[in-house]
Amino acid sequence: MKQDVVDYLTHIPCWFLATTERNQPRVRPFSFAALDKDRIWFCTATNKDVYQQLKENPRFELSGWEPGHGWIVVTGRAGLKDNVDKETRQAGYEHMTALGESYNEADDPRLTFFSLEEGSARFVDIDGSEQTISLDD
Repeated sequence: MKQDVVDYLTHIPCWFLATTERNQPRVRPFSFAALDKDRIWFCTATNKDVYQQLKENPRFELSGWEPGHGWIVVTGRAGLKDNVDKETRQAGYEHMTALGESYNEADDPRLTFFSLEEGSARFVDIDGSEQTISLDD
């Protein structure tokens, strides 16, 4: 089921990840997801607001939509211990630099990955039907 989530997220141009800053919701586009060590991973940078917000409150939600295929809502907690394998780190680096971000290399200390912990995903269709799956280990 985790692979289904990653497949959905990687087949749409972007989805939107929401965090909070104090009591204000913050939303921004994301577009990298990978399955590594049976965890779903996302990529960002330690110097971005989103990373600081996740450090303060690791709860987040993301949502994306593929026309004709319903939408997805993923709710969970960010695990900030970055221990992805070299292949995932390289893929994240290549993805982020293709978007125009600037990193020296895949091991640039600013580039970081966070995992989905204590999560669930809902696949929702326009007809009101939905499937909820647990993404906990």
